Amino acid sequence: MTIEATKSKYNVIGTRPIRHDGYDKVTGRAIYGADIKLPGLLQGAILRSPYAHARIKSIDTSAAKALAGVSAVITSADFPGAHDTLIDLGEGAINFRYASNNVMAGDKVLYKGHPVAAVAALDKNTALEAAALIKVDYEVLKPVSTVMEALKPGAPIVLEDLEGQDLGEKIDGHTNQANHIRHEFGDVEKGFAEADIVIEREFDTAMVHQGYIEPHNATATWDEEGRVTIWTSTQGSFPTRRQTAGILRLPDSSVKVIPLEIGGGFGGKIPSYLEPVAAILSRETGRPVKLLMERTSVFESTGPTPGTWMSAKVGVKNDGTITAATADLRFDAGAYPGSPVGAGMMCVFSCYDIPNTRIDGYDVVVNKPKTAAYRAPGATQAAYAMETVVDEICQKLGMDPIEFRIKNAAKEGTRRADGPIHPIIGAIETHEAAKASDHWNTPLERNGSDGKVRGRGVGSGYWFNIGLKSAVTISVNEDGTVALTEGSTDIGGSRASIAMMAAEVLGIPAEEVRPHVADSEGIGYTDVTGGSRTTYATGYAAHDAAQDVVVQLRERAAKLWDVEADEIEFANGSYQSKSDPELRLSHKELASKLGSTGGPVIGSASVDPEGAGGAYSTHICDIEIDPETGKTDVIRYTIVQDVGTAIHPSYVEGQMQGAVAQGIGWALNEEYFLNDDGAMVNSSFLDYRMPTSLDLPEIETIIVEVPNPGHPFGVRGVGEVPIVPPVATVANAIHDALGIRLRTTPMNAGSILSALKAKK
Repeated sequence: MTIEATKSKYNVIGTRPIRHDGYDKVTGRAIYGADIKLPGLLQGAILRSPYAHARIKSIDTSAAKALAGVSAVITSADFPGAHDTLIDLGEGAINFRYASNNVMAGDKVLYKGHPVAAVAALDKNTALEAAALIKVDYEVLKPVSTVMEALKPGAPIVLEDLEGQDLGEKIDGHTNQANHIRHEFGDVEKGFAEADIVIEREFDTAMVHQGYIEPHNATATWDEEGRVTIWTSTQGSFPTRRQTAGILRLPDSSVKVIPLEIGGGFGGKIPSYLEPVAAILSRETGRPVKLLMERTSVFESTGPTPGTWMSAKVGVKNDGTITAATADLRFDAGAYPGSPVGAGMMCVFSCYDIPNTRIDGYDVVVNKPKTAAYRAPGATQAAYAMETVVDEICQKLGMDPIEFRIKNAAKEGTRRADGPIHPIIGAIETHEAAKASDHWNTPLERNGSDGKVRGRGVGSGYWFNIGLKSAVTISVNEDGTVALTEGSTDIGGSRASIAMMAAEVLGIPAEEVRPHVADSEGIGYTDVTGGSRTTYATGYAAHDAAQDVVVQLRERAAKLWDVEADEIEFANGSYQSKSDPELRLSHKELASKLGSTGGPVIGSASVDPEGAGGAYSTHICDIEIDPETGKTDVIRYTIVQDVGTAIHPSYVEGQMQGAVAQGIGWALNEEYFLNDDGAMVNSSFLDYRMPTSLDLPEIETIIVEVPNPGHPFGVRGVGEVPIVPPVATVANAIHDALGIRLRTTPMNAGSILSALKAKK
């Protein structure tokens, strides 16, 4: 299907209205976390560890407490001690005990930037001065920074109380291996024996950050009734409530979270870092307290995506049929268990129909900040391994890389390597659209200006998408407009897409739906904005809530005309008697009569849908490289993606383009650069090299629509899968240009020059 087909099928879906929060954003009226002002507000500051690994022998806060203007100084001793309980946040799980230790260190600091104390004072400068007066006596320990170092015998132990697992069996003694899991299907040895070509390669990827513009923030009050209210920029008011309540050992009902506008998250604003600290400071002072994170702390102390060591092995016949594949994925979790290696295992082979597979995944703790989700967490790394091996296979076979992918593509009925059977998916359609694209069919001029060389790469990716719980209410106003209340925080335009689905059902323009994101007491439980679930699941709830409104309005029309509700039919925003065509009212006309027919109409729905359809994307990248300097420029990029149904095509395209921009940075420049002491030394946007508009071409988008049968409008999640292929796609383009395979990220100028030197 094309966008034009969607437009012909629907009245609102597939159009491009101005987003409902657009004017507030561009005029500055939108309220972000740093904008909150409350009577008696105190400012907070956090003292963070200068070491990546050290025991805390003592903390002396006396000088800080004596400073004029200081209201409170807290350490881990002021926290209640959270239970050893594991909960799922939608994109990743946390253990309350570890989460509590992450927001305020106990007997050890586990990464540079780990909080050890916090201060509340009359102003920020006083708070910072007081934090600097706190004296901490450390016993510095040797850190471990990479997965393979952490797994060596005799490596420094990050968590002495960690009970490691290996294929379901407890590991005896101390270990940094939190878990080892395996998915196995078919007979891999037999599959490799049937292959004519077998290629096995190893890969390393650096830890990278999501790079959102807005730093973390939290303002909290702890009132006389023991209730905590939090204002924060978060990807989910309910997950933030759950984390805060668990860390503070309070009932969920005692914590209210008011979500504010969010200046980017990409998964990084699901975990809580400041909220429990602000709450404890408020409890100690009896006043509201605000905490704002500095950029250095964002890099050093919040959740990036993991660094990895991986291997991938693939066997194929001479005709290009894949016979077997194995993968070994080892992800660092940061200082506490819980890397996204499980998701990487779900995605690594999922673009292909492979009869024999084995996937091993290791979750490993290291002295770095606890990792968090970053758009399709774990899948980008896994695709880097698989897709570069696939490219090498295509080269050895002399086979077109897109034809190879079409030949081996997953389709409806294919068994995913970790077990599930694919429903209707768009892998083949996406590959075919890439093959037909102008980019793929435009010959590449191999030699650029000034001795530069050019190459073209292809890569594919998959993300499984999730459903989870969402709630929506819709209230009809007497002028015919409707107020829609949802629980999903809006990162990339979801207010618009959800409002559009409600408008489609009600038969009214999108502009006549006024969406509002409620706090945790203003709507039913709603899971995180992440995992590409929001437009799918909250849109599903909006559809059902709008259907509830239609049912009630049919009853009101029946009451007006003194007929049974079954006699009223609804179509295109109008209510009409089946037996008397002259009895007809538009939505707006009927809304104006609510007062005389029974009062307000409020539709509601809560859903937990299980039909989230997996999404596929194929990318094409042209690069230009200066062999003398190693400088690499992306000169053309096309992303092809199956989105199910594009609700608001502009925001679909924006999600696709934004993820590609992030993926290009991940491929070429971005990394956590650590010194020998395990400390990050590039924790600023000046030194952590993210791409700007000057580094990127116009990113071309091709939307493929294979409607998801698990959604009333065919929606598939959009935001995750576009970041899966870019790293591999860039790597394949570099090989096409220079004839070298780079299996370590970032693939920057230095690594290119080193590889060229080795080749010579």
